[in-house]
Amino acid sequence: MKPSIFDIKLAQALSWVVGGILVLLPFHALATTWMASNVGHYDLIRAWKEVLLILALPAVLWLTWRSSKLRRYLFNSWTVRLLAIYIALHLVLGLYALQTGVVNIESLIYSYTVNLRFLGFFVMVLVSASYSSILSRNWTKILLFPATIVVIFGIAQKFLLPYDFLRHFGYGLNTIPAYQTVDSQFELRRVQSTLRGANPLGAYLLLVTSAYVVIVRKNRTKLLFGLAALLTILFYSYSRSAWLGLVLSLSFFAGFSASRRFNLGRMVFVYIATALLVGVGLYALRYNNTVQDTVFHTSSESTSEQSSNEVRAQALKQGASDIVSEPLGRGPGTAGPASFRNDSLPRISENYYFQIGQELGVAGMLVFIAINLLVARQLWEKRSQQLAKILLISLAGITVVNLVSHAWADDTLSYIWWGLAGIALTPAILTDRHKQNGKANKSQT
Repeated sequence: MKPSIFDIKLAQALSWVVGGILVLLPFHALATTWMASNVGHYDLIRAWKEVLLILALPAVLWLTWRSSKLRRYLFNSWTVRLLAIYIALHLVLGLYALQTGVVNIESLIYSYTVNLRFLGFFVMVLVSASYSSILSRNWTKILLFPATIVVIFGIAQKFLLPYDFLRHFGYGLNTIPAYQTVDSQFELRRVQSTLRGANPLGAYLLLVTSAYVVIVRKNRTKLLFGLAALLTILFYSYSRSAWLGLVLSLSFFAGFSASRRFNLGRMVFVYIATALLVGVGLYALRYNNTVQDTVFHTSSESTSEQSSNEVRAQALKQGASDIVSEPLGRGPGTAGPASFRNDSLPRISENYYFQIGQELGVAGMLVFIAINLLVARQLWEKRSQQLAKILLISLAGITVVNLVSHAWADDTLSYIWWGLAGIALTPAILTDRHKQNGKANKSQT
């Protein structure tokens, strides 16, 4: 069935909605917290993007139905098949958990939202970008323009603004902390810019730094200036997982930069050499107060009852124990951020994959990991394209972050990364139609 002019116009409108969501997400936490502090209804305001996804669903279904090639692609895609299985596991195990009383309805719905929203957005972008080239032509602006504002605000937050400046925007005990510290040390305040916290900022900057290095690598002046700003904010986020993830991502980038073909040997060499240099440096400075504070979090001046290292180690151990003792899972909403809304004690494993295992069991955890691996494989097959290369090297670092935090639960990072993945992996199945409608697309953009 040949797409009509209406189909093309609808896809273009959907692409503008997707682009708008991606551009606004880096400021989502700041804007929604500010609005909620004035009018209330915090959860409802925060759900603006999920509301847009629901409203866009009929358009996505219509466009899928209108293209036999797109339907065939989605039906034969193992990534989409696993997504369907993953959703089914959420529905079945969630309803069973609700019936048996281990989860309440609020926690269950919140879990569905947090666990599935970015995967649904991924499919939505796949469909809209299959009809229109708006997103594929403008993804660099969509990613880097908002990131520039985030970095500038972060620098101002660190060097110019009062430490509790964000309280003027509704930040506080009932929303997002106005400032964060390392182990309750006021002198080590963490930059969070416009995101929900310092760790989400660090994970987001992983993606942005990967993109910046790939895009402007040939312009040394611009590269050094931009990297100086990015690394400054990344450092003052004090997100150790993001630091480690960046090392891994840049190691992958070194492998790509060695030649037109990926050079695994050079990537491994760079990674090992960097690890040795960092290790030797940290050992030599192990008694330095700054290193103890920012890297090891072992300062004797900390006022925390437990160090963040101890809390994270206990959480990881408990998460692994839960999966072993309950291999079928306890149900969506019983672990991770959603579990704070449950009637029982929250379960935070400090590992996104463990969280899925706690909720959906070993099967659910393996399905989600398989989805990630399939997407990584598809990005690898398109690694000659700039966006695919950026997503592939950033995924390496983001995976590390997810091993010690719930990074995919952050809406900014998850929506942006998976949305860009949808653009990068859009099937080239409508080339003829793009040629025929090139003038129409150009006039709309």
